[in-house]
Amino acid sequence: MTNDDDDTSTQTLETVAEKVTENDIPTMAPPPQDSHNTKSEAAMESLSAIIPSIPPSQNPSHSLLHDPQISDQITALLRHPSSGTGDNNLCRWLYDTFQSGDPKLQLVVIRFVPVIACAYLSRATLRRPLAGFEAILLALYAHETTSRAGQPVTVNVPDMSNPSLYHEPTSPTKNSTNNSTSLHISVVSPSLEPHRTVRSTRRAWIVGVALELYYSKIYEMPLNSKVEFCESVRVWACGESGPSQLGEEQGRRISLPWELLQPIMRVLGHCVVYCGGSKDNMVIFDAAMVACKALHERAVQDINPKGILVTESLLRLGNSSIISLEEPNDNKDQENDTYCDKNDNNGHLQLLGDSTDEEEEDDDDDESEDICSDINNHSGPITGDLEY
Repeated sequence: MTNDDDDTSTQTLETVAEKVTENDIPTMAPPPQDSHNTKSEAAMESLSAIIPSIPPSQNPSHSLLHDPQISDQITALLRHPSSGTGDNNLCRWLYDTFQSGDPKLQLVVIRFVPVIACAYLSRATLRRPLAGFEAILLALYAHETTSRAGQPVTVNVPDMSNPSLYHEPTSPTKNSTNNSTSLHISVVSPSLEPHRTVRSTRRAWIVGVALELYYSKIYEMPLNSKVEFCESVRVWACGESGPSQLGEEQGRRISLPWELLQPIMRVLGHCVVYCGGSKDNMVIFDAAMVACKALHERAVQDINPKGILVTESLLRLGNSSIISLEEPNDNKDQENDTYCDKNDNNGHLQLLGDSTDEEEEDDDDDESEDICSDINNHSGPITGDLEY
């Protein structure tokens, strides 16, 4: 944005955030190739006025999404304490880039959702004006509202009381034959209503919808973006328990209601299950396991049954992934160097690391340690020998 623009270009994002509706987002029809190149080049040129050094590229949209030099500079600016205001140039660029309607450029904005959400939630409790972040989040929310067309996101849950190709019900109901074709629909995300502002009562809901959009594009996100997401989740889970390693200011404890926790769990599920099956993605897997352990500790403190159940399930899935990688021969009885689960004498679930008969007593003594303190003090990547 140059100084020669007319007065309308100086409109701050406070006004933009108030005017964002679901009708502001253009449809996702694929633009012509020439139009895409023009928009990508324009986006790269406008970003060069904000970021000091941008390497030249023949494919601007690909570089904006995958070039670590560009993404690191954008991430650093988003985490700066002065970012997120209504007159912030980077927030204006992200907003305009998403509003361009180009799917590839929109992926660039979605790639930074973890950083934006982390910075926004960490500072919103400090009651600072963050109209820049809110304008971006409202644009993402409006896009999802339009794409869903007023319909909720649902899944068909199988009814185990009806027979299938894989099982016979143990106690068939009287009307099981008549109901064999009936659908059991579960609502994953309800229909969305348009919002023009971000109020404290809607904050978690709007950020959660942005994370659902991020999850829908998870397979197109680069590795660094997924790692940043896991680090952000750790910050939200630990709250005030330890100093942030991401440069975020610590305000009041961040609330994690289910509308925010559910999309977080879906993204972590991808990082644990999909990335845990490959040694090439172990950086993502390790970060996801740390985030799951921090969320499990937070769920226990908050007495959140859903959170406890989901995090324990993800930790067990992570344990299975490690066993399948470390024990290619069908011998899966050993529990060395894995996130294993055992029951102690009191019947409580424990997730242990290198477990032997002589070390179990020492593990019991360490259970009361604060998981966030352990994670924050860990300087390297987390591997399978962490004890919980």
